[in-house]
Amino acid sequence: MALDRARIVAEAVALLDADGLDSVTLRKLASRLGVQAPTLYWHIPNKAALITAIAEEILTPLPASAIGADERWQDWLIGFAGGLRRALLAHPDGARIISIAQMSRNMASLSELAMSTLVARGVPLHQARVMVLTVERVTIGFVLEEQAPPPDTEGFDLDAYTAAYPTVIAGITEYFKPGRTVDDLFLECVTLVVEGPSVTGSG
Repeated sequence: MALDRARIVAEAVALLDADGLDSVTLRKLASRLGVQAPTLYWHIPNKAALITAIAEEILTPLPASAIGADERWQDWLIGFAGGLRRALLAHPDGARIISIAQMSRNMASLSELAMSTLVARGVPLHQARVMVLTVERVTIGFVLEEQAPPPDTEGFDLDAYTAAYPTVIAGITEYFKPGRTVDDLFLECVTLVVEGPSVTGSG
């Protein structure tokens, strides 16, 4: 089979899915393709270009579609965030890939779609940019945490931690009552960003 950019990127994504981002190197990729590493440089000049190519693949097809005629832009933007999260979660370290990719055209296309959608619905350009940027960064940051390796709990004193941070522990325990998942948490976080807070208290 001829070696071309499409085959190289497909194999790089397969390597990512098998072993994670830290294992994606030009040397390992060349070995999987049965060639010498310098051969790849005709198509992918360096590791940064490879990461960006993988990012483009992760976001193909774009995880968002046009807004419905009667759809609120707020609901559409929340759905936009959910689509981006699913695309990132489909690959190990997907959020890391997107966060370090250089000038991803597909990420720019997503931003263009989101910003132009909001502007078309009457949101001022400045506010549309800030809103879309915030939603994208919240989504990528959320998935970065989801995809991070589990913490090393050896020697960790949970009782002391609970005593020091009782409200934190109470909040976690209350939130993740039976039937509530991290998907619910993501939806609430993005909704808070898009719709604004709704909090009742005694002042």
